[in-house]
Amino acid sequence: MYKKILLVEDDVKLSNDIKRQLVFEGYEVDTAFDGVLGERLILRNKYDCLLLDINMPGKNGYDLAGSVRKMQKTTPIILLTAFGEIEDKLQGFECGADDYVTKPFYFKELLARIKVAVKRSEHSGIENKNIVIADLVIDLEKKLVYRNGTPIKLTAREFLLLKILAEAQGNPVSKKELIKTVWGASFEFNTNTIEVFINLLRNKIDKKFSPKLIKTRSGFGYYLSKD
Repeated sequence: MYKKILLVEDDVKLSNDIKRQLVFEGYEVDTAFDGVLGERLILRNKYDCLLLDINMPGKNGYDLAGSVRKMQKTTPIILLTAFGEIEDKLQGFECGADDYVTKPFYFKELLARIKVAVKRSEHSGIENKNIVIADLVIDLEKKLVYRNGTPIKLTAREFLLLKILAEAQGNPVSKKELIKTVWGASFEFNTNTIEVFINLLRNKIDKKFSPKLIKTRSGFGYYLSKD
């Protein structure tokens, strides 16, 4: 399975060069040329490693790394920068970066650091235990849910319903599918049942928070999305 990398670098030539070499090595690569777009991509997708330039428009690498860690994402972060001072490196690590590569660098060095970071993350197994959508965190192992760091108490059935919507990755799940998965195929289908539970979830997940995450697509079902 291909490893997916996000490269956020405002130097278009350098970005294209790094992407070309990573694709040649078998990686799937998304690119962004400013920190704001980079953050949007991080919210929408799951990456195996983030390569962040420090000095870029919109949101610099330090701020973006800090935002990623506030989302409780454990994705490895490697900072790319022309700065080599120890103070700059310390600031990067304090923001949550895992590694630091100073420009100019050899691609082989960057590739080696990516491989180490991804391997370490896989062994930790932490990322796979959480689903993160905006500031909503679903801990699959401990069966806990947080919104903006606040614990949300859900019943077992509510948790399963939320998990199904989250794992659909923004795709709508029909009422019939939800009933079948949560209550079982033998349950007599009743749209009112699922509507009641969705309202209960909205009261707990969305009512006191922003943005609203539980969405309805008329004729198709329910889905979770920040946008």
